[in-house]
Order: sequence, then structure tokens, then C-alpha cells
Amino acid sequence: MPGWKPIPRRSFLRGMGTAVSLPLLDGMLTTPGRGHRAAYADGHSAGYREAPLRLAFMYVPNGAHMPDWTPTAEGIDFDLPMILEPLAESRDDVLIVSGLAHDKAKANGDGPGDHARSAATFLTGAQAVKTDGKDIRVGESVDQVAARHLGDATRLRSLEIGCEFGQLSGECDSGYSCAYSNSISWTSPTTPALKEVNPALVFDRLFGSEDPNGLHRSQASRDRDRASVLDFVAEDARSLRSQLGKGDQHKLDEYLESVREVERAIQQPSDGTGVDGHIRRPRGIPEDYAQHVRLMGELMVLAFQTDSTRICTFMVANAGSDKAYPEIDIHMGHHTISHHQDDAEKQAQISRINRYHTDLLGYILRRLKATPDGETTLLDNTMLVYGSGISDGNRHNHDDLPILLAGGGCGAIDGGRHIRVADDTPLTNLYLTMLQQAGVPVDQFGDSTGILDMLRAG
Repeated sequence: MPGWKPIPRRSFLRGMGTAVSLPLLDGMLTTPGRGHRAAYADGHSAGYREAPLRLAFMYVPNGAHMPDWTPTAEGIDFDLPMILEPLAESRDDVLIVSGLAHDKAKANGDGPGDHARSAATFLTGAQAVKTDGKDIRVGESVDQVAARHLGDATRLRSLEIGCEFGQLSGECDSGYSCAYSNSISWTSPTTPALKEVNPALVFDRLFGSEDPNGLHRSQASRDRDRASVLDFVAEDARSLRSQLGKGDQHKLDEYLESVREVERAIQQPSDGTGVDGHIRRPRGIPEDYAQHVRLMGELMVLAFQTDSTRICTFMVANAGSDKAYPEIDIHMGHHTISHHQDDAEKQAQISRINRYHTDLLGYILRRLKATPDGETTLLDNTMLVYGSGISDGNRHNHDDLPILLAGGGCGAIDGGRHIRVADDTPLTNLYLTMLQQAGVPVDQFGDSTGILDMLRAG
């Protein structure tokens, strides 16, 4: 088509203190009529791919009640156990991996502190130095290794989010610094990445201008006038829309509506009341935990959809969290119950908490699956690890961890299966496999001993 020029992949709708990234549109194709092969500069030799690979890591604390987590059969002919039943709709996109372990989360001579070690080691595969002072040290986490190699291709190198506040100083677990319990992402062996738990601040990071003064004016104006970020980019959006075909116009409209829906959810005051009768940006996190998790999940989806980042870590709760769940009629703390001492009632409660968490995971997976990404979906082009660094919370063991891998990984994963690897296979073998699939030039990560060759069937 003479004179045709593609829209740059990293395009924004701009307004006062606002920069709204765009999703992948047909108008971003390198040449018209070539399907959805979008250009992206991330070092892959092919130069083009239907869509970039995203890496996500979700951590849950205190292990799982493994009899209700582990399918009894391997391969494709298995029934989802009680904890994983909420993933039924996403079954074909989930690979359950049994037998993985984290040796460096074990004491290895350092005594108690398994919860802190479980989080510190979860994405690093390294032994945490036992200290509650400033001399913390563990290892660079897998997400940050990926960000170091791939992060320059996106506006944000990585995104770290969570749903539970936690300090990074002082002691939180048997002589271990709180930095270990409250972080899974480490930019260096001595520096934890700060996670954000306030959805409004994550939203501003995704859609705010890089100019802090402009961002502040935008926030103040939105608070005063109950405005949307979309109000500030409306003129830019109209201009772009006039250049798009009908298919892309529809995609743009759907995307902007999804941004607005997330914004509406964020704008609900955390205490359930307004200020002077007006809706204000929230002063804190939602009181409803499920709403909080879903909202942070929606923000992760938007971050991936707009290619604002391709790497995200998500702490559903901190290591050793003693959060109660009255919404599912569990009033005792999670960590307290996890020391069940084979009490059947407590084990049943642990299973219900585990199932509650996987129900929220199921929501996020469905949102990823419902979000177009070229000719496929975000879930098809994502590798999402979900699990814990502890197996049974009572035993504090770190072998046969509750781990699943969701998404298609741009064709690298055949889901709908339960596989079992050799006992004590390092979890870092999975991470090494993911890094190599993402094009990161590494031959080892943490305590890895090789790659997993079972992600594809046959």
C-alpha cells in the first residue's frame, strides 16, 4: 500500500500529566496485510513475533494442603483436586508441575525461619544470609534478570505489586530481616525491589506522565473534578481513531473502556464514603481483599496489554502472613492455622484458604484469556508461575512445592496436563527454561541444574 506507515508500537495518548499506552493494533503491523506480526526490539533474532512473551510470578504464603492440591493422575487425564477446581475454565491453559523443590529455602545450618527463606528464595534460588540488620543478601531474582536483558524494550522495566503492606527493616521471622518476608523481587543480591500495594499508585505509574509536576496537576484535577485520565487524552484519542480501520477502532474502544472500568473501581473510596459528596482517589487499599487482588490483577493485565512492561511479580500476601479470611468464615490467622499438627479441621481450613486464592487466580487468568494480543490472547503469550516456597505449612518442607505454570508462553507450553518431575528438581530449572524461552542469554540461574524439557507434550 503506497504511502502506508505503521503506527509505532510504543505510542501513547497524551494529555495533561497523562500518557495512556496503546494496545497492539493492526495499524502497528510492519506491512499491511501480513497478519498481526508486530515489530518489537528485544534482541530476538527473528525480529518479529505475533506478540512479545510476558513473564509473571505470583506468590502465596504458608504452603498448601497438598492432598487437596495434587492431582492423583498424571498427563491429560486428571481431575482437578479441590483447591484447583476454580481453575476449571482455564484448565487447558494450566500446567501443574509436581516434584519441584527449593533446597536454598531449607535451613542448611541456619535454624528456624522457613517462612522468610521461602519468600527470599522463591525467585532467587539463593540462600538468604540470616540477619535482621542491614547486611541482607540473597540473590538477583529471575524477574530482574529478565528485566535487565529485556526491560529496555518497554516503558517500565518491571512491575512489582502485592496485596499486603510490609516493612523492609527489623526482624520478621526467627532472626531474618523483614526484607526477606515481604519481598520476592530482588534487583541485586542486597536490594529488594519495593512492591506497590496501592492500586491508585500503580494506575498512576501506568498512565501518568513521566513529568512529576504534570502528574501532580493531573491527579489534583481528577480529584477536584471527578475526572478520568481518559478525559485528558480525549482529543488525542479522537485524532487517532480517525486514522484507524473499523477493526482497530473497535479494539481501541474496548481497551479504553477497560481502562475506565479499572479506574472506576480504583475511585471507590477505601472507607466507603466520599469527600464533600464527591468521589476521590482512594487514600488506601480496598477493604475487600478479593476486590484488592482482582484490581491488582486487572492492572497487571493492562500493563501487559499496553506493553508497558513484560515482567511482573505479585505477592498475594507476605511470607508467614497471619491474615484471617472472615469472608470465607475463617477467623483464625492463616499462618496460625498452617501449623495444623494434623488436625483435620485446620487442614480443611487451609484447603479453603488455598482454594480462595486459586479462585482469585482463576479470575486473573480469565481476564488474560479475554484480552486480545494480535491474533491470540495475552494468556497465550504469557508464562505465569503461581505457587509457594513452602509445601506443607506444618512441616515447613521445601520439596514437592505447590507450583503451576499458566499460559501458552508463545507456543512453548502445552497446558491441560499434570506432570511430575524427578524428586528435588530445583524450581530454578523452570526459571532457567523460562529465561531462555524469553531470549535471555543465560546457561544457569540460582541453583539450577538444567532446563525442563517437559513443558511441551510428547
